[in-house]
Amino acid sequence: MIPHIPSLQDPELALALQRRIDAKTKPLGALGRLETLMLRLGLILGSETPQLREPQLMVFAGDHGLAARGVSAYPSDVSWQMVENFLAGGAAVSVLARQHGLALSVVDAGVAHDFAPREGLIIAKIAPGTADALQGPAMSADQCATAIAAGKNLLHKQPGNVLLLGEMGIGNTSAAALLLARLQGLPIADCTGRGTGLDDAQLQHKTDILRQVLQRHGEAATPLAALAAFGGFEIAMMVGAVLQAALERRVIVVDGFICGAAVLVAAKLQPAVLERCVFAHASQEAGHRLMLEALGAEPLIDLGLRLGEGSGAALAWPLLESACRILAEMASFASAGVSQKS
Repeated sequence: MIPHIPSLQDPELALALQRRIDAKTKPLGALGRLETLMLRLGLILGSETPQLREPQLMVFAGDHGLAARGVSAYPSDVSWQMVENFLAGGAAVSVLARQHGLALSVVDAGVAHDFAPREGLIIAKIAPGTADALQGPAMSADQCATAIAAGKNLLHKQPGNVLLLGEMGIGNTSAAALLLARLQGLPIADCTGRGTGLDDAQLQHKTDILRQVLQRHGEAATPLAALAAFGGFEIAMMVGAVLQAALERRVIVVDGFICGAAVLVAAKLQPAVLERCVFAHASQEAGHRLMLEALGAEPLIDLGLRLGEGSGAALAWPLLESACRILAEMASFASAGVSQKS
């Protein structure tokens, strides 16, 4: 069941927030896009002084049957090996989560590996990887629905009012490119990038494979049909988590290309999801700027990242904290006794 996500439009609160921002001891608009961020956070959380509580950084992991077609520079085993690296604290996102005090959990949505239960790992495996999308749907309709429901349930159990999205899965840039191409009607070549570091010949091979997959699933035109056709379990579970976070009026911090694909599907189902989203960064992955354009998103930072994991979301996190603190703590002209512009 896809929940209805109401719009956050609140002209009175928006006006109050803008007045509060404009009254700070600075020229109008001097904090640039940080002011836009303040306004967005205030509207999401329904407050003139929004507070970010217990941020949850969730990395959803899954394997893709299409990876066997040579669409990645790395073998599928890297998916489970990187999950172990996250849990051991050795990945970039692990370091950033420690630095910024973010609760990090890794969700096994469908990795082709059996993990030993431990702290920080949520085992919600739908199956050990999706099917080869060139042979048939990556997921059945039931598997897709189960993954979305699992994402909703997992998010609902998490504390706090912020979800930072991350992902891991060899082959998942292919799934994201396929979703972008189908749902936006874009050429697959424009949506397909080097992923884990493909050379020119490998990139051409990947593009050719993805073009065949699109042709194979020409009937998969709706968001849910496309999601089931192309995968993956981690993307479907993120769709559920995004829908639930939006329903609960949490701030959703969106990482890069693959997380963007999950948000694209969620927004096609419930457009008001986008009112709850903060887009962390612009990735170097070829299709990401097209994804951001499709979502009407302006990312906070552009550092040439293409790692995934939620690393961009974690790097952007201090900007959200700064926006809230300025709203709450920065003096106004009146309180500071500072003369305003004549």
